[in-house]
Amino acid sequence: MEKEQTQVQVNLDKLGIQNSKDIFYNLSYDDLYAHELHPEMLGLKKGVVSKLGAVAVETGSFTGRSPKDKYIVEDDLTRDTVWWANGNPSGSDNKPLSPEAWEILKKISVEELSGKKLYVMDGFCGANLDTRMKIRLITEVPWMAHFFKNMFIRPTEEELWDFQPDWTILNACGTTFSDFEKHNMRSEVFVAFNIKERMTCIGGTWYGGEIKKGIFSIMNYFLPLKGIGAFHCSANQGRSGDTALFFGLSGTGKTSLSTDPKRALIGDDEHGWDDEGVFNFEGGCYAKCINLTEEREPDIYRAIKRDALLENVDIDAEGHIDFASAKKTQNTRVSYPIYHIENIVKPISKGTHPKNIIFLTCDAFGVLPLVARLSKEQAMYHYLSGYTAKVAGTELGVTEPQATFSACFGKAFLTVHPVKYAEILAEKMDLHGSSAYLINTGWVGGQYGVGHRFPITDNRIIIDHIFNGELDSAEYEHLHTLNLDIPKGLSGLKSQLNPRDAWENKEEYDRVCRKLAQMFVDNFKTFTDSSMGKALEAAGPQLS
Repeated sequence: MEKEQTQVQVNLDKLGIQNSKDIFYNLSYDDLYAHELHPEMLGLKKGVVSKLGAVAVETGSFTGRSPKDKYIVEDDLTRDTVWWANGNPSGSDNKPLSPEAWEILKKISVEELSGKKLYVMDGFCGANLDTRMKIRLITEVPWMAHFFKNMFIRPTEEELWDFQPDWTILNACGTTFSDFEKHNMRSEVFVAFNIKERMTCIGGTWYGGEIKKGIFSIMNYFLPLKGIGAFHCSANQGRSGDTALFFGLSGTGKTSLSTDPKRALIGDDEHGWDDEGVFNFEGGCYAKCINLTEEREPDIYRAIKRDALLENVDIDAEGHIDFASAKKTQNTRVSYPIYHIENIVKPISKGTHPKNIIFLTCDAFGVLPLVARLSKEQAMYHYLSGYTAKVAGTELGVTEPQATFSACFGKAFLTVHPVKYAEILAEKMDLHGSSAYLINTGWVGGQYGVGHRFPITDNRIIIDHIFNGELDSAEYEHLHTLNLDIPKGLSGLKSQLNPRDAWENKEEYDRVCRKLAQMFVDNFKTFTDSSMGKALEAAGPQLS
Protein backbone atom coordinates (compact mmCIF):
# COMPACT_ATOMS: atom_id res chain seq x y z
CA MET A 1 0.00 0.00 0.00
CA GLU A 2 3.07 2.28 -0.22
CA LYS A 3 1.78 3.95 -3.37
CA GLU A 4 -1.56 4.65 -1.74
CA GLN A 5 0.00 6.08 1.43
CA THR A 6 2.13 8.47 -0.63
CA GLN A 7 -0.82 9.44 -2.80
CA VAL A 8 -3.00 10.15 0.24
CA GLN A 9 -0.25 12.23 1.88
CA VAL A 10 0.09 14.33 -1.27
CA ASN A 11 -3.66 14.91 -1.34
CA LEU A 12 -3.70 15.90 2.34
CA ASP A 13 -0.89 18.37 1.67
CA LYS A 14 -2.95 19.89 -1.17
CA LEU A 15 -5.81 20.41 1.27
CA GLY A 16 -3.45 22.20 3.67
CA ILE A 17 -3.40 19.42 6.28
CA GLN A 18 0.17 19.48 7.60
CA ASN A 19 2.45 17.45 9.87
CA SER A 20 0.28 14.34 10.08
CA LYS A 21 1.71 12.03 12.73
CA ASP A 22 0.41 8.89 11.08
CA ILE A 23 -2.00 8.25 8.24
CA PHE A 24 -4.08 5.08 8.43
CA TYR A 25 -5.58 4.46 5.02
CA ASN A 26 -8.62 2.25 4.50
CA LEU A 27 -7.98 0.07 7.51
CA SER A 28 -9.49 -3.39 7.72
CA TYR A 29 -12.24 -4.08 10.24
CA ASP A 30 -9.77 -5.86 12.48
CA ASP A 31 -7.38 -2.89 12.45
CA LEU A 32 -10.21 -0.42 13.11
CA TYR A 33 -11.34 -2.60 16.00
CA ALA A 34 -7.86 -2.44 17.53
CA HIS A 35 -7.61 1.33 17.09
CA GLU A 36 -11.00 2.24 18.54
CA LEU A 37 -10.37 0.06 21.60
CA HIS A 38 -6.77 1.22 22.13
CA PRO A 39 -6.08 2.67 25.63
CA GLU A 40 -4.92 5.97 24.14
CA MET A 41 -8.40 6.58 22.79
CA LEU A 42 -10.13 8.70 25.43
CA GLY A 43 -13.49 10.40 25.81
CA LEU A 44 -15.75 10.27 22.77
CA LYS A 45 -12.99 8.71 20.66
CA LYS A 46 -13.10 5.50 22.67
CA GLY A 47 -15.16 2.41 21.97
CA VAL A 48 -16.10 -0.52 24.24
CA VAL A 49 -16.95 -4.08 23.28
CA SER A 50 -20.45 -5.38 23.83
CA LYS A 51 -21.34 -8.96 24.64
CA LEU A 52 -22.70 -9.26 21.10
CA GLY A 53 -19.24 -8.51 19.70
CA ALA A 54 -20.09 -5.09 18.26
CA VAL A 55 -18.18 -2.00 19.41
CA ALA A 56 -20.28 0.63 21.22
CA VAL A 57 -19.52 4.38 21.18
CA GLU A 58 -21.09 7.61 22.39
CA THR A 59 -21.69 10.75 20.34
CA GLY A 60 -21.87 13.28 23.17
CA SER A 61 -24.54 15.97 23.31
CA PHE A 62 -25.53 15.35 19.70
CA THR A 63 -27.38 12.03 19.53
CA GLY A 64 -28.95 12.92 16.19
CA ARG A 65 -28.31 15.23 13.26
CA SER A 66 -28.31 19.00 13.69
CA PRO A 67 -30.30 20.23 10.65
CA LYS A 68 -30.41 23.78 12.00
CA ASP A 69 -26.62 23.91 11.64
CA LYS A 70 -26.59 22.83 7.98
CA TYR A 71 -25.21 25.29 5.41
CA ILE A 72 -24.52 25.34 1.68
CA VAL A 73 -22.20 27.85 0.08
CA GLU A 74 -24.25 30.24 -2.06
CA ASP A 75 -22.49 31.05 -5.32
CA ASP A 76 -23.23 31.26 -9.04
CA LEU A 77 -23.63 27.46 -9.21
CA THR A 78 -26.06 27.02 -6.32
CA ARG A 79 -27.94 30.32 -6.24
CA ASP A 80 -30.69 29.21 -8.63
CA THR A 81 -30.52 25.42 -8.20
CA VAL A 82 -30.63 24.83 -4.42
CA TRP A 83 -33.92 24.83 -2.47
CA TRP A 84 -33.04 27.55 0.04
CA ALA A 85 -34.46 28.02 3.53
CA ASN A 86 -37.08 30.77 3.66
CA GLY A 87 -38.03 30.80 7.33
CA ASN A 88 -41.12 28.65 6.76
CA PRO A 89 -41.23 25.75 9.27
CA SER A 90 -42.30 23.45 6.43
CA GLY A 91 -39.53 24.74 4.20
CA SER A 92 -35.94 23.87 3.52
CA ASP A 93 -33.06 23.40 5.97
CA ASN A 94 -30.53 24.65 3.38
CA LYS A 95 -29.23 27.89 4.84
CA PRO A 96 -26.88 29.94 2.65
CA LEU A 97 -23.25 30.39 3.64
CA SER A 98 -21.00 33.05 2.15
CA PRO A 99 -17.80 32.00 0.36
CA GLU A 100 -15.89 34.06 2.95
CA ALA A 101 -17.40 32.13 5.87
CA TRP A 102 -16.68 28.86 4.05
CA GLU A 103 -12.99 29.71 3.81
CA ILE A 104 -12.87 30.28 7.57
CA LEU A 105 -14.67 26.99 8.33
CA LYS A 106 -12.35 25.11 5.97
CA LYS A 107 -9.32 26.75 7.60
CA ILE A 108 -10.29 25.79 11.15
CA SER A 109 -11.18 22.27 10.00
CA VAL A 110 -7.77 21.87 8.35
CA GLU A 111 -6.06 23.24 11.47
CA GLU A 112 -7.95 20.76 13.67
CA LEU A 113 -6.81 17.83 11.51
CA SER A 114 -3.20 18.99 11.13
CA GLY A 115 -0.54 17.45 13.35
CA LYS A 116 -2.83 14.53 14.22
CA LYS A 117 -3.03 10.81 13.72
CA LEU A 118 -5.52 10.56 10.86
CA TYR A 119 -7.83 7.95 9.44
CA VAL A 120 -8.54 8.25 5.73
CA MET A 121 -11.32 6.14 4.23
CA ASP A 122 -12.41 5.87 0.61
CA GLY A 123 -15.73 4.49 -0.58
CA PHE A 124 -18.46 4.75 -3.18
CA CYS A 125 -21.93 6.22 -2.87
CA GLY A 126 -24.20 4.54 -5.39
CA ALA A 127 -24.28 0.99 -6.75
CA ASN A 128 -24.74 2.27 -10.32
CA LEU A 129 -21.30 2.55 -11.94
CA ASP A 130 -22.40 5.42 -14.18
CA THR A 131 -23.58 7.76 -11.42
CA ARG A 132 -21.78 6.69 -8.25
CA MET A 133 -19.58 9.18 -6.42
CA LYS A 134 -16.13 8.48 -4.99
CA ILE A 135 -16.12 9.73 -1.39
CA ARG A 136 -13.14 10.34 0.90
CA LEU A 137 -13.43 10.82 4.67
CA ILE A 138 -10.61 12.40 6.69
CA THR A 139 -11.03 12.12 10.46
CA GLU A 140 -9.05 11.76 13.68
CA VAL A 141 -11.63 9.38 15.16
CA PRO A 142 -11.24 5.67 14.32
CA TRP A 143 -14.86 4.76 15.02
CA MET A 144 -16.01 7.38 12.51
CA ALA A 145 -13.79 5.66 9.95
CA HIS A 146 -15.49 2.42 11.02
CA PHE A 147 -18.92 4.03 10.53
CA PHE A 148 -17.91 5.17 7.04
CA LYS A 149 -16.68 1.68 6.14
CA ASN A 150 -20.00 0.22 7.26
CA MET A 151 -22.22 2.68 5.43
CA PHE A 152 -20.53 3.28 2.07
CA ILE A 153 -19.79 0.78 -0.69
CA ARG A 154 -16.38 -0.71 -0.03
CA PRO A 155 -13.94 -0.52 -3.00
CA THR A 156 -11.81 -3.46 -4.08
CA GLU A 157 -8.01 -3.30 -3.75
CA GLU A 158 -7.82 -2.60 -7.48
CA GLU A 159 -10.30 0.27 -7.22
CA LEU A 160 -8.36 1.78 -4.33
CA TRP A 161 -5.08 1.79 -6.23
CA ASP A 162 -5.86 4.91 -8.27
CA PHE A 163 -8.80 6.26 -6.23
CA GLN A 164 -9.35 10.00 -6.72
CA PRO A 165 -12.29 11.37 -4.71
CA ASP A 166 -15.21 13.20 -6.27
CA TRP A 167 -16.13 14.51 -2.81
CA THR A 168 -14.08 15.01 0.37
CA ILE A 169 -15.36 15.14 3.96
CA LEU A 170 -13.24 16.92 6.54
CA ASN A 171 -14.64 15.56 9.80
CA ALA A 172 -13.21 18.01 12.34
CA CYS A 173 -15.66 17.18 15.13
CA GLY A 174 -13.21 18.31 17.79
CA THR A 175 -13.35 21.96 16.70
CA THR A 176 -16.03 24.65 16.83
CA PHE A 177 -16.55 28.09 15.28
CA SER A 178 -16.69 30.77 17.95
CA ASP A 179 -17.27 33.69 15.56
CA PHE A 180 -20.52 32.24 14.19
CA GLU A 181 -22.80 35.23 14.86
CA LYS A 182 -20.72 37.49 12.65
CA HIS A 183 -21.46 35.19 9.70
CA ASN A 184 -25.20 34.78 10.32
CA MET A 185 -24.81 31.26 11.66
CA ARG A 186 -26.94 29.73 14.42
CA SER A 187 -24.23 28.28 16.67
CA GLU A 188 -20.61 27.22 16.88
CA VAL A 189 -21.55 23.89 15.27
CA PHE A 190 -21.41 23.53 11.49
CA VAL A 191 -22.13 21.01 8.76
CA ALA A 192 -21.14 22.98 5.68
CA PHE A 193 -21.15 21.98 2.00
CA ASN A 194 -19.37 23.59 -0.91
CA ILE A 195 -20.81 22.06 -4.08
CA LYS A 196 -18.37 23.87 -6.36
CA GLU A 197 -15.35 22.61 -4.38
CA ARG A 198 -17.06 19.26 -3.71
CA MET A 199 -16.27 19.25 -0.02
CA THR A 200 -17.96 19.00 3.38
CA CYS A 201 -16.61 20.46 6.63
CA ILE A 202 -18.07 19.18 9.91
CA GLY A 203 -17.30 20.74 13.28
CA GLY A 204 -18.71 20.61 16.79
CA THR A 205 -20.86 17.49 16.39
CA TRP A 206 -19.73 13.90 16.93
CA TYR A 207 -22.84 12.33 15.45
CA GLY A 208 -21.78 9.84 12.76
CA GLY A 209 -25.03 10.20 10.85
CA GLU A 210 -23.91 13.63 9.60
CA ILE A 211 -21.36 11.81 7.41
CA LYS A 212 -23.95 9.50 5.88
CA LYS A 213 -26.82 11.97 5.46
CA GLY A 214 -24.56 14.74 4.21
CA ILE A 215 -23.53 12.67 1.20
CA PHE A 216 -27.16 11.66 0.65
CA SER A 217 -27.96 15.39 0.42
CA ILE A 218 -25.27 15.76 -2.24
CA MET A 219 -26.60 12.82 -4.28
CA ASN A 220 -29.99 14.55 -3.91
CA TYR A 221 -28.48 17.52 -5.71
CA PHE A 222 -26.65 15.93 -8.62
CA LEU A 223 -29.04 13.10 -9.58
CA PRO A 224 -32.38 14.98 -9.84
CA LEU A 225 -30.74 17.61 -12.02
CA LYS A 226 -29.97 14.71 -14.39
CA GLY A 227 -33.56 13.45 -14.23
CA ILE A 228 -32.63 10.50 -11.97
CA GLY A 229 -34.67 9.74 -8.86
CA ALA A 230 -32.95 10.15 -5.49
CA PHE A 231 -35.19 8.93 -2.68
CA HIS A 232 -35.18 8.52 1.09
CA CYS A 233 -36.62 5.01 1.11
CA SER A 234 -35.84 1.36 1.68
CA ALA A 235 -36.21 -1.24 -1.06
CA ASN A 236 -36.62 -4.98 -1.38
CA GLN A 237 -37.27 -7.54 -4.09
CA GLY A 238 -39.49 -10.61 -4.28
CA ARG A 239 -38.54 -14.02 -5.59
CA SER A 240 -40.20 -13.19 -8.92
CA GLY A 241 -38.03 -10.08 -9.28
CA ASP A 242 -40.71 -7.54 -8.29
CA THR A 243 -39.26 -4.51 -6.47
CA ALA A 244 -40.96 -2.39 -3.80
CA LEU A 245 -40.00 0.96 -2.31
CA PHE A 246 -40.84 1.89 1.30
CA PHE A 247 -40.95 5.60 2.17
CA GLY A 248 -41.28 6.79 5.75
CA LEU A 249 -39.81 9.02 8.42
CA SER A 250 -37.95 7.72 11.46
CA GLY A 251 -40.13 5.51 13.66
CA THR A 252 -42.64 4.56 10.95
CA GLY A 253 -41.21 1.07 10.37
CA LYS A 254 -39.31 1.68 7.13
CA THR A 255 -36.36 -0.52 8.08
CA SER A 256 -38.40 -3.12 9.96
CA LEU A 257 -41.06 -3.66 7.30
CA SER A 258 -38.64 -3.77 4.37
CA THR A 259 -36.62 -6.48 6.14
CA ASP A 260 -38.78 -9.41 5.14
CA PRO A 261 -37.77 -13.11 5.18
CA LYS A 262 -39.81 -13.65 2.00
CA ARG A 263 -38.03 -10.88 0.09
CA ALA A 264 -34.40 -9.91 -0.47
CA LEU A 265 -33.25 -6.53 0.88
CA ILE A 266 -31.78 -4.06 -1.61
CA GLY A 267 -31.15 -1.37 0.99
CA ASP A 268 -32.73 0.22 4.04
CA ASP A 269 -32.52 3.98 3.52
CA GLU A 270 -31.28 5.67 0.34
CA HIS A 271 -31.89 4.75 -3.29
CA GLY A 272 -31.77 6.03 -6.83
CA TRP A 273 -34.13 5.18 -9.70
CA ASP A 274 -32.77 5.45 -13.23
CA ASP A 275 -33.55 3.92 -16.64
CA GLU A 276 -32.29 0.51 -15.47
CA GLY A 277 -34.23 0.34 -12.20
CA VAL A 278 -33.56 0.94 -8.50
CA PHE A 279 -30.07 1.02 -6.98
CA ASN A 280 -28.82 1.39 -3.42
CA PHE A 281 -26.61 4.34 -2.51
CA GLU A 282 -25.04 2.53 0.43
CA GLY A 283 -23.08 -0.51 1.47
CA GLY A 284 -24.64 -0.88 4.89
CA CYS A 285 -27.64 -0.30 7.13
CA TYR A 286 -28.24 2.19 9.94
CA ALA A 287 -31.07 0.91 12.12
CA LYS A 288 -32.73 2.25 15.23
CA CYS A 289 -32.38 -0.23 18.07
CA ILE A 290 -34.51 1.22 20.86
CA ASN A 291 -36.59 -1.66 22.30
CA LEU A 292 -34.91 -4.07 19.90
CA THR A 293 -35.47 -7.78 20.59
CA GLU A 294 -34.47 -10.86 18.65
CA GLU A 295 -38.07 -12.04 18.61
CA ARG A 296 -39.48 -8.82 17.07
CA GLU A 297 -36.61 -7.94 14.70
CA PRO A 298 -34.46 -11.07 14.24
CA ASP A 299 -32.53 -9.83 11.19
CA ILE A 300 -31.47 -6.54 12.77
CA TYR A 301 -30.69 -8.15 16.12
CA ARG A 302 -28.53 -10.85 14.52
CA ALA A 303 -26.69 -8.21 12.47
CA ILE A 304 -25.29 -6.79 15.72
CA LYS A 305 -22.03 -8.70 15.89
CA ARG A 306 -18.33 -8.12 15.22
CA ASP A 307 -17.88 -5.22 12.71
CA ALA A 308 -21.22 -3.63 13.64
CA LEU A 309 -21.05 -0.29 15.47
CA LEU A 310 -23.52 0.69 18.20
CA GLU A 311 -24.26 4.32 19.12
CA ASN A 312 -25.47 5.64 22.47
CA VAL A 313 -26.87 2.37 23.81
CA ASP A 314 -27.07 1.73 27.55
CA ILE A 315 -24.24 -0.74 28.12
CA ASP A 316 -22.88 -1.95 31.46
CA ALA A 317 -19.30 -2.64 32.50
CA GLU A 318 -19.58 -6.28 31.38
CA GLY A 319 -20.85 -5.32 27.94
CA HIS A 320 -24.52 -6.20 28.41
CA ILE A 321 -26.87 -3.93 26.42
CA ASP A 322 -30.24 -2.73 27.67
CA PHE A 323 -31.98 -2.08 24.35
CA ALA A 324 -35.13 -0.89 26.14
CA SER A 325 -33.25 1.93 27.84
CA ALA A 326 -33.48 5.50 26.53
CA LYS A 327 -31.01 6.69 29.18
CA LYS A 328 -28.87 8.47 26.57
CA THR A 329 -31.42 8.94 23.78
CA GLN A 330 -34.45 7.42 22.08
CA ASN A 331 -32.34 7.48 18.92
CA THR A 332 -30.04 4.57 19.76
CA ARG A 333 -28.54 3.23 16.54
CA VAL A 334 -26.49 0.46 15.00
CA SER A 335 -24.61 0.52 11.70
CA TYR A 336 -23.44 -2.64 9.98
CA PRO A 337 -22.32 -3.76 6.52
CA ILE A 338 -25.28 -4.90 4.45
CA TYR A 339 -23.98 -8.46 4.23
CA HIS A 340 -24.76 -8.87 7.93
CA ILE A 341 -28.32 -9.34 6.63
CA GLU A 342 -28.41 -12.81 5.13
CA ASN A 343 -31.29 -12.27 2.70
CA ILE A 344 -30.00 -9.50 0.42
CA VAL A 345 -29.85 -8.91 -3.32
CA LYS A 346 -26.43 -10.06 -4.56
CA PRO A 347 -23.85 -9.35 -5.86
CA ILE A 348 -24.92 -5.72 -6.43
CA SER A 349 -27.63 -3.90 -4.47
CA LYS A 350 -29.85 -3.19 -7.47
CA GLY A 351 -33.44 -4.02 -8.37
CA THR A 352 -35.98 -3.83 -11.17
CA HIS A 353 -38.34 -0.92 -11.73
CA PRO A 354 -40.65 -0.85 -8.66
CA LYS A 355 -44.03 -2.50 -8.98
CA ASN A 356 -45.25 -1.10 -5.64
CA ILE A 357 -44.62 2.17 -3.81
CA ILE A 358 -45.49 2.11 -0.09
CA PHE A 359 -45.75 5.26 2.04
CA LEU A 360 -45.54 4.58 5.79
CA THR A 361 -46.94 6.94 8.39
CA CYS A 362 -47.22 6.57 12.15
CA ASP A 363 -50.43 8.50 12.83
CA ALA A 364 -50.62 9.10 16.59
CA PHE A 365 -53.98 10.90 16.14
CA GLY A 366 -55.58 7.54 15.35
CA VAL A 367 -57.35 9.01 12.32
CA LEU A 368 -55.73 7.48 9.23
CA PRO A 369 -56.75 4.00 8.03
CA LEU A 370 -54.58 0.91 8.22
CA VAL A 371 -54.19 1.00 4.44
CA ALA A 372 -55.41 3.12 1.52
CA ARG A 373 -54.93 2.71 -2.21
CA LEU A 374 -53.56 5.87 -3.86
CA SER A 375 -54.00 7.26 -7.34
CA LYS A 376 -50.91 8.80 -8.96
CA GLU A 377 -52.11 12.27 -7.89
CA GLN A 378 -52.76 11.13 -4.32
CA ALA A 379 -49.34 9.48 -4.24
CA MET A 380 -47.72 12.77 -5.25
CA TYR A 381 -49.76 14.67 -2.64
CA HIS A 382 -48.77 12.34 0.21
CA TYR A 383 -45.18 12.15 -1.03
CA LEU A 384 -44.88 15.94 -0.92
CA SER A 385 -46.66 16.06 2.45
CA GLY A 386 -44.46 13.41 4.11
CA TYR A 387 -46.73 13.13 7.15
CA THR A 388 -46.21 11.31 10.42
CA ALA A 389 -47.05 12.20 14.04
CA LYS A 390 -45.05 12.01 17.23
CA VAL A 391 -46.62 11.08 20.55
CA ALA A 392 -47.32 13.77 23.13
CA GLY A 393 -44.22 14.94 24.94
CA THR A 394 -43.52 15.52 28.61
CA GLU A 395 -43.72 19.32 28.41
CA LEU A 396 -46.39 20.95 30.55
CA GLY A 397 -49.63 21.33 28.62
CA VAL A 398 -48.62 19.13 25.67
CA THR A 399 -51.30 16.45 25.74
CA GLU A 400 -51.97 15.75 22.05
CA PRO A 401 -49.80 14.16 19.37
CA GLN A 402 -47.53 16.44 17.35
CA ALA A 403 -47.94 16.37 13.57
CA THR A 404 -44.76 16.30 11.48
CA PHE A 405 -44.68 17.08 7.77
CA SER A 406 -41.39 16.39 6.02
CA ALA A 407 -41.47 16.86 2.25
CA CYS A 408 -40.69 13.68 0.29
CA PHE A 409 -40.33 11.87 3.62
CA GLY A 410 -36.89 13.46 3.96
CA LYS A 411 -37.08 17.27 3.95
CA ALA A 412 -33.77 17.61 5.76
CA PHE A 413 -31.94 15.87 2.91
CA LEU A 414 -33.51 17.66 -0.05
CA THR A 415 -31.16 19.94 -1.93
CA VAL A 416 -33.38 20.96 -4.85
CA HIS A 417 -37.08 21.87 -4.64
CA PRO A 418 -39.36 19.00 -3.47
CA VAL A 419 -41.54 19.32 -6.57
CA LYS A 420 -38.55 18.16 -8.66
CA TYR A 421 -38.35 14.85 -6.77
CA ALA A 422 -42.13 14.43 -7.01
CA GLU A 423 -42.10 15.07 -10.77
CA ILE A 424 -39.44 12.39 -11.24
CA LEU A 425 -41.34 9.90 -9.06
CA ALA A 426 -44.57 10.56 -11.02
CA GLU A 427 -42.78 10.12 -14.36
CA LYS A 428 -41.23 6.83 -13.22
CA MET A 429 -44.53 5.52 -11.84
CA ASP A 430 -46.31 6.40 -15.10
CA LEU A 431 -43.64 4.83 -17.27
CA HIS A 432 -43.45 1.58 -15.32
CA GLY A 433 -47.04 1.22 -14.08
CA SER A 434 -46.20 1.35 -10.36
CA SER A 435 -49.00 1.14 -7.76
CA ALA A 436 -48.99 3.23 -4.56
CA TYR A 437 -50.39 2.65 -1.06
CA LEU A 438 -50.49 4.53 2.25
CA ILE A 439 -50.00 2.33 5.34
CA ASN A 440 -50.56 3.54 8.91
CA THR A 441 -48.26 1.96 11.50
CA GLY A 442 -49.63 4.24 14.24
CA TRP A 443 -52.77 4.33 16.40
CA VAL A 444 -56.35 3.09 16.00
CA GLY A 445 -59.48 3.40 18.19
CA GLY A 446 -58.38 6.78 19.55
CA GLN A 447 -55.35 8.97 19.56
CA TYR A 448 -52.24 8.21 21.61
CA GLY A 449 -53.20 7.64 25.23
CA VAL A 450 -56.69 6.41 24.33
CA GLY A 451 -56.39 4.04 21.41
CA HIS A 452 -53.77 1.39 20.73
CA ARG A 453 -51.11 0.95 18.08
CA PHE A 454 -51.79 -1.25 15.09
CA PRO A 455 -50.07 -4.61 15.63
CA ILE A 456 -46.98 -4.89 13.41
CA THR A 457 -48.37 -8.27 12.37
CA ASP A 458 -51.28 -6.45 10.70
CA ASN A 459 -48.87 -4.12 8.92
CA ARG A 460 -46.96 -7.13 7.63
CA ILE A 461 -50.19 -8.85 6.51
CA ILE A 462 -51.21 -5.73 4.58
CA ILE A 463 -47.85 -5.65 2.82
CA ASP A 464 -48.20 -9.35 1.97
CA HIS A 465 -51.65 -8.62 0.50
CA ILE A 466 -50.14 -5.84 -1.64
CA PHE A 467 -47.55 -8.23 -3.00
CA ASN A 468 -49.94 -11.16 -3.56
CA GLY A 469 -52.47 -8.97 -5.37
CA GLU A 470 -55.33 -9.19 -2.84
CA LEU A 471 -55.62 -5.39 -2.66
CA ASP A 472 -56.03 -5.27 -6.45
CA SER A 473 -59.18 -7.38 -6.28
CA ALA A 474 -60.63 -5.90 -3.05
CA GLU A 475 -63.83 -3.85 -2.91
CA TYR A 476 -63.21 -0.27 -1.74
CA GLU A 477 -65.08 2.49 0.09
CA HIS A 478 -64.27 6.22 0.11
CA LEU A 479 -63.44 8.29 3.20
CA HIS A 480 -64.55 11.79 2.21
CA THR A 481 -62.68 14.05 4.63
CA LEU A 482 -59.42 12.17 4.23
CA ASN A 483 -60.12 11.68 0.50
CA LEU A 484 -58.83 8.10 0.65
CA ASP A 485 -60.07 4.80 -0.71
CA ILE A 486 -59.87 1.87 1.71
CA PRO A 487 -60.65 -1.84 1.25
CA LYS A 488 -63.89 -3.04 2.83
CA GLY A 489 -62.43 -6.37 3.84
CA LEU A 490 -59.12 -8.26 3.87
CA SER A 491 -58.25 -11.65 5.30
CA GLY A 492 -56.22 -12.35 8.43
CA LEU A 493 -56.39 -8.96 10.16
CA LYS A 494 -57.08 -8.20 13.82
CA SER A 495 -57.71 -4.50 13.18
CA GLN A 496 -60.66 -2.69 11.62
CA LEU A 497 -60.06 -1.18 8.20
CA ASN A 498 -62.34 1.84 8.67
CA PRO A 499 -60.70 3.93 11.42
CA ARG A 500 -63.99 5.64 12.42
CA ASP A 501 -65.54 2.26 13.23
CA ALA A 502 -62.80 1.63 15.79
CA TRP A 503 -63.56 4.79 17.82
CA GLU A 504 -66.12 4.53 20.59
CA ASN A 505 -66.92 8.24 20.28
CA LYS A 506 -67.67 8.81 16.57
CA GLU A 507 -68.18 12.57 16.97
CA GLU A 508 -64.74 12.86 18.56
CA TYR A 509 -63.24 10.93 15.64
CA ASP A 510 -64.88 13.36 13.21
CA ARG A 511 -63.49 16.34 15.16
CA VAL A 512 -59.92 14.98 15.26
CA CYS A 513 -60.16 13.87 11.62
CA ARG A 514 -61.09 17.39 10.50
CA LYS A 515 -58.32 18.81 12.66
CA LEU A 516 -55.72 16.59 10.97
CA ALA A 517 -57.20 17.31 7.54
CA GLN A 518 -56.76 21.04 8.22
CA MET A 519 -53.11 20.42 9.11
CA PHE A 520 -52.60 18.70 5.74
CA VAL A 521 -54.28 21.58 3.90
CA ASP A 522 -52.25 24.24 5.73
CA ASN A 523 -48.96 22.42 5.21
CA PHE A 524 -49.57 21.87 1.49
CA LYS A 525 -49.72 25.62 0.90
CA THR A 526 -45.90 25.34 0.85
CA PHE A 527 -46.16 23.76 -2.60
CA THR A 528 -49.00 25.70 -4.24
CA ASP A 529 -46.57 28.27 -5.65
CA SER A 530 -45.96 25.77 -8.48
CA SER A 531 -48.49 24.64 -11.10
CA MET A 532 -47.97 21.02 -10.11
CA GLY A 533 -48.53 21.73 -6.41
CA LYS A 534 -51.66 23.78 -7.15
CA ALA A 535 -53.09 20.97 -9.27
CA LEU A 536 -52.47 18.40 -6.52
CA GLU A 537 -54.53 20.19 -3.84
CA ALA A 538 -57.62 18.27 -4.94
CA ALA A 539 -55.86 14.96 -4.23
CA GLY A 540 -55.54 15.71 -0.50
CA PRO A 541 -58.01 15.87 2.41
CA GLN A 542 -61.21 17.83 1.77
CA LEU A 543 -62.90 20.03 4.37
CA SER A 544 -66.02 21.00 2.42
